Formats: sequence, C-alpha cells, structure tokens
Amino acid sequence: MKTRFNMGILRIVRMEFEEQSVASFDVLFQEIHERIQAFDGCERVMVLTSTSQANQRTTMSWWKDEASLNAYRKSEFFGAVWPRTKALFSKDPIAWSMDWSSEIVRPI
Repeated sequence: MKTRFNMGILRIVRMEFEEQSVASFDVLFQEIHERIQAFDGCERVMVLTSTSQANQRTTMSWWKDEASLNAYRKSEFFGAVWPRTKALFSKDPIAWSMDWSSEIVRPI
C-alpha cells in the first residue's frame, strides 16, 4: 500500500458572471494572477472557462497550507480585489477547499 502525503490545499471557486461583465473579469484576472501567485505559499493559480456556459469561470489555486490561503484571504490585496470581482457576479460563487496529495494532483 502506498503512503499518501498531504501536499497542501487546493482552493476552487466557481463564479457565474453577468454576460456583459465576463470580459471585465477576464481582464482583471490577467492583471492580478501574477500577484496572487507571488503570495507566500501560493504554488499556482489558474482560471478555467466553462465549455457549456460562456459566462462561467472557475479559479483553481494551490497553496502550501491552509494558513497561507487564509493569509491571502485576509490580505489588503484580496480585500481590494474581491469586491471588484463580486460586483460582476450574476449568482453567488461556490467555493471549496480540498487537501491535495502528490498522487492526486500536482500543480504544473
């Protein structure tokens, strides 16, 4: 039996935007993703576009640990960016965090 090692936290946030706001979010994400990835403990951040709903985006971010994710979520930067993002939503986002191990997923 193989031993599984906890490698960190995977944060997934599914967001649905007003149709006229999708391009604004895409531009915003391009502007901020490198800053998010530069946060202490962030291994990678990416955005995925739904193949069936043009106004849906899902972000995935890999963090060293929950403390790193929480520090980002409490940061001044997040406090400025999240309200701008929320203003573009057509529905409440769905977010969850999961442990990831080297056997299941590894950020590229």
